[in-house]
Amino acid sequence: MVAVGIDRSGGWHLVEVGSPEGVEVPEVVRLEPVGEIVHLLTPGGRLLSETGSDIVVDAVFPVLHGPFGEDGTVQGLLEVAGLPYVGAGVLGSAVGMDKDMARRLFSEADLPLAKSVVVRHADWINNRADVAGRLKQQLGFPIFVKPASLGSSVGISKVERDDQLEVALSLAFEHGPKAMVEEAVAGREIEVAVLEGPRMSVPGEIVPPPGHWYDYESKYQDEETVLHVPAHLSSAEVADVQALAGRAFEALDLTGLARVDFFFEEAGRGFLLNEVNTMPGMTSRSMFPLLWEASGLKYPDLIDGLVKAAIG
Repeated sequence: MVAVGIDRSGGWHLVEVGSPEGVEVPEVVRLEPVGEIVHLLTPGGRLLSETGSDIVVDAVFPVLHGPFGEDGTVQGLLEVAGLPYVGAGVLGSAVGMDKDMARRLFSEADLPLAKSVVVRHADWINNRADVAGRLKQQLGFPIFVKPASLGSSVGISKVERDDQLEVALSLAFEHGPKAMVEEAVAGREIEVAVLEGPRMSVPGEIVPPPGHWYDYESKYQDEETVLHVPAHLSSAEVADVQALAGRAFEALDLTGLARVDFFFEEAGRGFLLNEVNTMPGMTSRSMFPLLWEASGLKYPDLIDGLVKAAIG
């Protein structure tokens, strides 16, 4: 196994990550891309180090999140290089990353969604009063404001009053020209892991601390967030959410893997599709491997299967 880290300027470096023979789900770690610089040769798909070493690569597992990693950019580079890779292709990665475009496809597939409004930066700058009025009329408060093309709850704000809206939108626009504004759903947070097929895992539930929502700190730092794997659902509810997860996977024309997130209004609208993550986390705190473990697929077999599927 060859591990490559990408620095903030886009340089690729060899990274030491320990023995590739380990079978445990890895802990959350920060890999510092400060090793030897490598270049990907296109076409050919070989890694060439700065010392002249030629590293042959059979397949790539692009465990990357956010822009330039999960949005089809790296996937396109790997296509040009002729390298097989784990996960969604260029199209699925791109639309999966863009919450606006993904919701259009979900709507076309008649999947249940919470109410949302897309706000473009130019509209906000030129028509703030009109945009604010439209949001208040269509969604009310509280609402969540988030970048349209980002993940890990980065740039998201919960807005409960008019005077909080400008700060929230300004934060979202720091990450792109579109913001997704969504109604706040008072429901349980249910997730399903999906493998190509599609094959669905048992559902899991995320329970943030009382009074909190599932923000960045809850995902990666807060020990008080509770994960119920499997989720406490009836057999009919399990079948329902698994079927919806499979339809969402196919609506985005995905391959490889994905994690599909829902809100569950038990006494209301039922399951509401929130979003699809096309390259979910793979650490000991991550739902994707935990869900498959609970479904009978151990971590080494999960990774092995994904790589073999990529190679074909």
